[in-house]
Amino acid sequence: MTAQDEKRAAAEAAAELVEAGMTLGLGTGSTAALFVAALAQRRISVRCVSTSRATAELAAGLGLQVEALDAIGSLDLTVDGADEIAPDLSLIKGAGGALLHEKLVWTSSRRCVVIADSTKVAPYLGGSRLPIEVVAFAHSATAQRIAEALRAFGPTGGLTLRTKDGAPYVTDGGNVIYDAACGRIDDPAALGQALKALTGVVDHGLFIGLADLALVGTSQGVQTVKTSAERSI
Repeated sequence: MTAQDEKRAAAEAAAELVEAGMTLGLGTGSTAALFVAALAQRRISVRCVSTSRATAELAAGLGLQVEALDAIGSLDLTVDGADEIAPDLSLIKGAGGALLHEKLVWTSSRRCVVIADSTKVAPYLGGSRLPIEVVAFAHSATAQRIAEALRAFGPTGGLTLRTKDGAPYVTDGGNVIYDAACGRIDDPAALGQALKALTGVVDHGLFIGLADLALVGTSQGVQTVKTSAERSI
């Protein structure tokens, strides 16, 4: 089974959790897109909030009802992918460039399910780069503050401004993203607090205490990982 097959299996399993009448958060990225497609195939009535323009366009094109988060308020369920999943379901997210909108949707949701292929499961966070979204104004100065904060947590592999077509990548919110090679993150919560406290930092890709359930596609089928606080719908 390829990674794409594993992603699709996890996405289809997540789509089966959805019931008619639910309010849903739709994630961003290749795995989340597979969930949107699987959800559309079920042809049930749901109200959706998207974490990015790309996902909103995909969902609307497949016939799903997409509304603003302010119009819906709280959500029953959010389904999204991740770049890394630790055993306690702490996550690194943001490779798709929508980490701020994703976190806003996740924190408005009663239940959050992360879907992934088996390569995304890790014994600890830090194997992939940590995205940090910052205000575009004077972002180089903000990057210096970020680098200093990261050094307090141990050796790092550097901080890189994300680009697209030779220019800084700009998020849907008009911000830019720096990707940090942190190495092993022993205290994700403390690092997240330190980054969020920096002037110019909008948010970061550490999702701590937000995922209730992980559905991971493997060669043996979809593996379910729950937290102790996992809630039933």
